[in-house]
Amino acid sequence: VLVENKHNPGFSIANNQAIRISSGKYVLLLNPDTVVQEDTFQKTVAFMEAHLEAGGLGIRMIDGSGRFLPESKRGFPSPLVAFYKVFGLSALFPHSEKFNKYGLGYLSERENHEVEVLAGAFMLMRREALDKVGLLDEAFFMYGEDIDLSYRLVLGGYKNYYFAESTIIHYKGESTKKGSLNYVKAFYEAMIIFAKKHFTGSSQRLFVAFLEFAIYFRAAITLISNLLLTITLPAIDASVIFIGMWFLKNFYALKVFHNVDYYDSTYTFFNIPLYITVWLSSVWLSGGYDNSRNLSLMVRGLAVGALVLTAVYGLLDMEYRSSRALLLMGAGWAAIGMTLVRYALNFIKNKNFYLSDNATKNVVIVADTAESNRVMQVLNQAQVRFNLIGTVAPESQVENAHFDTKKYVGTIEQLDEIVRIYKVNEIIFCSKNIASETIMQWMSRLGTGVEYKIVPLESWSVIGSSNKDTAGELYTIDIRYRIAEPLQKRHKRLFDLAASGLLLSCFPLLFIFIKKDKMAFFKNIFAVLAHQKTWIGYNDSSLPRLKPAVFSPEEVHDNLVLTEATKTRLRFLYAKDYTVSDDWDILWKCAFKLK
Repeated sequence: VLVENKHNPGFSIANNQAIRISSGKYVLLLNPDTVVQEDTFQKTVAFMEAHLEAGGLGIRMIDGSGRFLPESKRGFPSPLVAFYKVFGLSALFPHSEKFNKYGLGYLSERENHEVEVLAGAFMLMRREALDKVGLLDEAFFMYGEDIDLSYRLVLGGYKNYYFAESTIIHYKGESTKKGSLNYVKAFYEAMIIFAKKHFTGSSQRLFVAFLEFAIYFRAAITLISNLLLTITLPAIDASVIFIGMWFLKNFYALKVFHNVDYYDSTYTFFNIPLYITVWLSSVWLSGGYDNSRNLSLMVRGLAVGALVLTAVYGLLDMEYRSSRALLLMGAGWAAIGMTLVRYALNFIKNKNFYLSDNATKNVVIVADTAESNRVMQVLNQAQVRFNLIGTVAPESQVENAHFDTKKYVGTIEQLDEIVRIYKVNEIIFCSKNIASETIMQWMSRLGTGVEYKIVPLESWSVIGSSNKDTAGELYTIDIRYRIAEPLQKRHKRLFDLAASGLLLSCFPLLFIFIKKDKMAFFKNIFAVLAHQKTWIGYNDSSLPRLKPAVFSPEEVHDNLVLTEATKTRLRFLYAKDYTVSDDWDILWKCAFKLK
């Protein structure tokens, strides 16, 4: 039964809608970003049947790289437990019964345990228990509802269990952006709702006050950590360029003018910082910091920055003009130094010199030949760069009638040898040919040095994630919208600012030609500057979200009678093939229709 909501009502409301119309003896909450083993439901229901005191059951979860997810088993967030978690003591002492009671790190992940809190990603509950304690509390929009219901199950006289005899993959990432302020705010506000509901008197007030403090504390930590992550590489680049240009200045002065002090302090404290600012800003605008492993973006940004500096060189006062040779040598050193920085950081992190983010991956596909060909079709249409080492037969015996040494590089029982010999970076498993349990066993066996992808049965997408806090990669033949790319988003915002500045500066002239509401036009300029609107966009929920737009692509043709299908197609093409020149073109053609 499909329940179609026209908006997002939140986790609790949506699940309750389904629970109320269901009729089973058991109710399972299961996230869509999960992969379960073939016998998971059989085993978990059998456990519930054998433990009549069980009200709910959670399961062992791993992420897309095979690592155990500690939220598979948790304790109640009492004030002291929350204190240890907020201030990082639970992370410092993950196996301590005192400091990590929230994550229950002292309990083995490989054994069944009675626990306090179940994870909403996989939460199997007895219906009679739900009839007694109630459904999910709809005061929780997202986060906290699983803790609340787990707590009420225990208060109702039931036990909650962590089940380790089966495993599921929980990719996470889409709903759990732990590095975001939205996550911090949503999670701790959910904890405040929980505290106000289940604690009373002074303990409630103290706990709520602590959680409110925790929101600001964790938000500050998140802001600082995100800022450090953002500025670390530019700061290293700036330092390397500055040191290099200081040495170049001394070397050039000594060789050409035979005086190491030929250039005064103005060059060191004005010119060099100016050059660095322009170069790094240009690299940022070119996308060189969005994808720091792409050297072409970095070099392109430096080249543009050098051209800008050369163009403005003549505009500077004489006292601020240094040698053009130093400027060009500095640009060359910036390219060399920033390249060396990226190789060094990559070696420290990955212990190799394969810097390019678009480097060809060595891929093996575990499937029969038909599925393997289908996967290659998806990879090719998704424009994924890969070096296919070969197909690995899903059968475990070479004697199998379907095994052909000309079609397969080996069998699945030889997978670890294949990975080692061919230096495989990525393994793609096809669910049609290999059981989920076997996939998870190989993920645990091979570890995190290899990336794993799974092709669901009859799916035209290849899914996987190497990090529990990111959405991971999706190879699919679905449409990819250029307007959703970070670089294009930034370019679009810069266009909005530039266009608003231009229109504002030309306002006295445009005022003569504007036939519509002049105040509305003026308000639009400031609305765009304030990032409340964008000059060009659309109102279409099927496309990547944009700010409310002053103009849409189809308005260029408002002298024609366009069908709704044509308008939809124009918006689709605008989003799919977006460039800043599109925005300039549309704005120019609509310049005197401002409203």
